[in-house]
Amino acid sequence: MMQNYGKLRTRVVAMPKDTNSKGNIFGGWIMSQIDIAGSLTVRDLDSGNFATVAVNSLEFKKAVKIGDTVTCYGKIIKVGKTSIQTQIEVFAERVINHEEVCVHVTSAIVTYVAVDNDGNKRLLKTD
Repeated sequence: MMQNYGKLRTRVVAMPKDTNSKGNIFGGWIMSQIDIAGSLTVRDLDSGNFATVAVNSLEFKKAVKIGDTVTCYGKIIKVGKTSIQTQIEVFAERVINHEEVCVHVTSAIVTYVAVDNDGNKRLLKTD
């Protein structure tokens, strides 16, 4: 069903501790899930260390609520000499009117740079 969005990267239940005063899950919490999913995505190409260097785009489409199962899918969309750009799509599974539905809640493009143990850029290990 979600194949065109990439591989399943994370799946977690949104909890009350992660909400704002309106009962919606903090955008920062969702961004954290995106970063985790992105870091798992880059491992498909290179198992070394990476640093997040840019959130190229981020669109919050719908609110995430307490109890939603938040699922992140990720895929690599661009590879450079030292960096990898990922596309992460976030969905929330929830019950509406006694029916389980899946809502597309957030889209992001995130760039990671390969780093050595000292935090310096390094070439990707792509073979």
